[in-house]
Amino acid sequence: MATTAAEQATQDERPAAPFRTDTFRIARPQIVGPDIPEAPFPIALNGLVQKGFGRGGKDLGCPTANLPDESIAPISSVAKTGVYYGYAQVLSPPDGHSKLTEEESKVLPMVMSLGWNPFYKNERLTAEIHVMHDFKSDFYGYEMKALVLGYIRPELDYTSREALIDDIEMDKRVAISSLDRLGYQKYAKDSYFSL
Repeated sequence: MATTAAEQATQDERPAAPFRTDTFRIARPQIVGPDIPEAPFPIALNGLVQKGFGRGGKDLGCPTANLPDESIAPISSVAKTGVYYGYAQVLSPPDGHSKLTEEESKVLPMVMSLGWNPFYKNERLTAEIHVMHDFKSDFYGYEMKALVLGYIRPELDYTSREALIDDIEMDKRVAISSLDRLGYQKYAKDSYFSL
C-alpha cells in the first residue's frame, strides 16, 4: 500500500515528487476511477475556509479554499498525496449575512489537491479545494463541506507555471467527466450536504 499523506507528514523529509513529463500529459485519461466510488471513498471533509497562500486565484487562475489542518485528517490518514475529485458546498453563515448567491450555495463539482505543492515548496500538508464555479466574492470563514469521491493523479512537480496550469485545467476536465457517471451524480444529493 502507498504511504498515506499523514504518514509522509511525520517524516523529516518530504519525498521528492516526480516531474510532470509530456508523456504523462499525453497519456492522461479523460475519466478516472471505477463506475462507482470504492473504498476509501466517499470521504467526508468539513471545516471553516481559511486564508491560504493566495496563489490559486492570482498565480494559477484557479482559486482554492483551504481547510484547517485538523479538517483533512479523514483523507490524509487513508489516502496518498495527489489530486482528487468530488463535490463541495459552501454554507451560508448562520447569522444570515451571506455574500453567497443561491447558485453559489449549491452542491458543486470540485477538484482538490492534497499535499505539499512541490512547485511552490510548501512546508506543510494542505488540502486545497477548487469549487468549479465562478464565485463573485471570497468566502473566508464560511463552512465548507466536501465529499471526496475519487483519485485523479499523483502530486507532481513542474518545470514551469504554464505546465502546472495545463495540468490543473486537465484535472478540472477529468473531474467533470468522471463525476458525469450515474454512480457519482447521486452524491451531489447526498444527505451529508443537508445535515
